[in-house]
Amino acid sequence: MHSETYENLNDLLNQNSRADDFFEALPSYVQEMIRERGNNIRSEHDMRMYAENIVQGDK
Repeated sequence: MHSETYENLNDLLNQNSRADDFFEALPSYVQEMIRERGNNIRSEHDMRMYAENIVQGDK
């Protein structure tokens, strides 16, 4: 997994195609919740962990 850090979510998605593919495959409500936290998401790992936490809360 990439360990690079980025300025924010938009920077991550624009520069990391794997992270962008993962993000685009998420349900829209998960994408929206991640976007709300966009300034705090600085790596692919951060985004994946946040998405996992959101989905876990749905179970």
